[in-house]
Amino acid sequence: MKPSKDISRLIEIMAALRDPETGCPWDVKQDFSTIAPYTIEEAYEVLDAIQRGDMHDLREELGDLLLQVVFHARMAEEAGTFDFGDVVEAITTKMIRRHPHVFGDEDAREAGMAKGMWERIKAEEKAERRAERNDAGDERAGYLDDVTVALPALTRALKLQEKAARVGFDWGAPRPILDKIEEEIGELREAMDEGRREAVAEEFGDLLFALVNLGRHMGLDPEAALRGTNEKFRHRFHAVERGLEADGKTLGAASLEEMEGLWQRAKRGR
Repeated sequence: MKPSKDISRLIEIMAALRDPETGCPWDVKQDFSTIAPYTIEEAYEVLDAIQRGDMHDLREELGDLLLQVVFHARMAEEAGTFDFGDVVEAITTKMIRRHPHVFGDEDAREAGMAKGMWERIKAEEKAERRAERNDAGDERAGYLDDVTVALPALTRALKLQEKAARVGFDWGAPRPILDKIEEEIGELREAMDEGRREAVAEEFGDLLFALVNLGRHMGLDPEAALRGTNEKFRHRFHAVERGLEADGKTLGAASLEEMEGLWQRAKRGR
């Protein structure tokens, strides 16, 4: 089997890998739950390539992510629920529906993209899905229930807050949230002093949620902000490591005071 730019070749390769008789034993034994972590990992690797500006890696990582889509679609086809063509049809239907100013009739194209149209169309789609779930006996019809549970926790907190804000459940400005953060710190300190481990975890979560809310009001994405801080920490810690090496020492043998001194020097950019 030769490589190809035709998506049908990738679909054929996946079908061959999943063949119970002649396929790859590892691929054959996988299911949706075992593949899901790889799907998330590949999405993050796409993001990493974008942030590094590496177009070669981006091409490769997008291919890996596409493979995940094909993998899930193949397992669904084997289960008799849908196939890759259905996935393509679903997204093309959605994109055409959400862009009437591009794909609609002449009047719609001339009117252009009206303010709030995108959100209104998405709301209609979600209402339809909720109705379908209710018809199927699924009672998850709450206003916030369609905010995906599998999102990273900080991102999900942001999405929950954004959606609640659309119906007016929101702080009016960032300043009062600072007071809320101080309140949450007090409650966390109290739980720690009392040694209530479950309460500590709960109050810590409340504090994180309040910090996400503050960032949202300041136009900051919590994941992006934390990624930046993670990279800053990595860079400064590497400077500590280099400083110790220059003195003939290792991380394991260095004292906290020595590492702190090098850390402060790294913060000053020296």
